[in-house]
Amino acid sequence: MDTYLDRGASYEEILEGIRECDTDGSVCCTDEAVFSLAKVVLVKEKITGITLQLVDEQGYAIRQVTSKKPEEDMPSDSHLSTRQTAVVRALEKVLAHCKKEGIQLIGYSDELVAMPVVVNAEDVSPAVALDVNTHGVYRGADSLLESDD
Repeated sequence: MDTYLDRGASYEEILEGIRECDTDGSVCCTDEAVFSLAKVVLVKEKITGITLQLVDEQGYAIRQVTSKKPEEDMPSDSHLSTRQTAVVRALEKVLAHCKKEGIQLIGYSDELVAMPVVVNAEDVSPAVALDVNTHGVYRGADSLLESDD
């Protein structure tokens, strides 16, 4: 569940809001000054595992940060840079939102499609599936195997 901070919230109010936030939620605010102060609170209090979002009037995230220990940034055996790992974590957050909204992502040959969870497997068709623009980043496993030949 998300926790919302009031405009002009003090250090103590922000700290209280952060401590009330559950692990699946975010701490949200609409005030840029509160967002900046909340980032300071996270660092000074050494609180990890919290996502802080600056949201607009409609509730859409404009900016987002997640606090974590430096060693949490990247697994030691990963070949991804810290920035690349951050992008993957952001994608995971988006996928969590998909799950929350009842959207499943299906690898369909070399395409990725989205459709409601309520659609039965036998009812899958282009009429209920929305193509996801993966910008060439997603490739089906079959295309990887074919390129090795």
